[in-house]
Amino acid sequence: MTRTIPRLRARTLAVDAPGDLLTRVPDEVDPREVAAWLREGDGLVGWGRVAEITTTGPDRFGEAEAWWTEVRAAAEVEDEVRLPGTGLVTFGSFTFSPDSQDASVLTIPRIVIGRRDGLSWVTQVVAGDEPWPVEHPAELLGRTNADIAVLDPLTESEGSVGADAWPGVVAAAVRRIGRGEVDKVVLARDVRVRHREGRAVRIAPVLERLQSRYAATWTFAVAGLVGATPEMLVRLQGGRVRSRVLAGTIRRPNGIPAHDTAVPGAGDRAHPMDPRLRLVSSTKDLDEHAFAVRSVAEALAPHCSDLMVPDAPYVLELPDVYHLASDLTGTMHSEATSLRLAAALHPSAAVCGTPTEAAAAVIGELEGMDRGRYAGPVGWMDGSGDGDWGIALRCGELADDRHSMRIFAGGGIVAASDPAAELAETEVKLTAMRHALGLADA
Repeated sequence: MTRTIPRLRARTLAVDAPGDLLTRVPDEVDPREVAAWLREGDGLVGWGRVAEITTTGPDRFGEAEAWWTEVRAAAEVEDEVRLPGTGLVTFGSFTFSPDSQDASVLTIPRIVIGRRDGLSWVTQVVAGDEPWPVEHPAELLGRTNADIAVLDPLTESEGSVGADAWPGVVAAAVRRIGRGEVDKVVLARDVRVRHREGRAVRIAPVLERLQSRYAATWTFAVAGLVGATPEMLVRLQGGRVRSRVLAGTIRRPNGIPAHDTAVPGAGDRAHPMDPRLRLVSSTKDLDEHAFAVRSVAEALAPHCSDLMVPDAPYVLELPDVYHLASDLTGTMHSEATSLRLAAALHPSAAVCGTPTEAAAAVIGELEGMDRGRYAGPVGWMDGSGDGDWGIALRCGELADDRHSMRIFAGGGIVAASDPAAELAETEVKLTAMRHALGLADA
């Protein structure tokens, strides 16, 4: 397939600290042209679209990477900052399944504001012989979106499979596991949300609420997919690789204060009132976590030396839930880009199951929906191929009409799973997007 390769010019200039990056996103911007990757206030926020590629099918990652390789080779880049995320940057979001009716996308914003390690910058990108914007970056940063705290009036309705029917779907999966078809399968459900007045759902206020409440996660937006993921699929920076695996979840009760992340292991006596200790003592959750860690380690091994795989998980604390978490690290010995690593890791057992092909088949038969870009890789990559790719969880995807979206939540199903408990877990995980959209006081 012939792809058009745009001739781009990018210019990155250092600027004074811009404050809250999201308040710089103009309210009139098309919500599908807002891009973001933020954690604890730092990261990247972009808008506008100077170039984009959409891909489908089994080679969606390879086609996108090939396009980006040609684009960055043809680009003229001026970069006075030279940090990860400066210069020419692309944001990407890929479908969970190669059979999805949705398209995967790599997009390049016209404006990107970034902050890292106390340094801030603005990157402007133009195509061909387009002139540079008349407006200086300092003037651009002088404007703020006064409506960032104003939420759209939204209404919620059932998704592809209603909440009442979901325990039956889980029970069917447990039976498939019992027959030995799979060891674990991750099932997800959606909920539909629509603007009451038929207008476009604005993205910046949603991102602002996600960033404020879930600062320890990675808040993202790419081509209308918006969320706050706690799971880093892969980070590649300066030859070092890192992946965070989450699998195993328990609700965090209201009023429970934050704890240190160091938690006694499963062999210690668990206090029945501490949900963290119940989590690290749960055979079901520990088995689910072990499946996910093993799948990531096996995918990274061909690309990494000195791959460090923790012997046991720790407990990651979020406002609504506790997760079992493991951080894997290694040194690159292949020439793979961060996107190629993400493709090699996808789908992990944390979002698909084990064995992968059998679990994907069960998902297709039982879920009753097309996941689209939910549970697929989402993130960014710079001209060196370094970047961050998370898993698109705790998220929603705008429809083409911009007036409605689907929000998603899922959970890992193993032999010991209880259907009612699995429904409750999805409701907890939907809290993030319901809060961000103003549908629930979370």
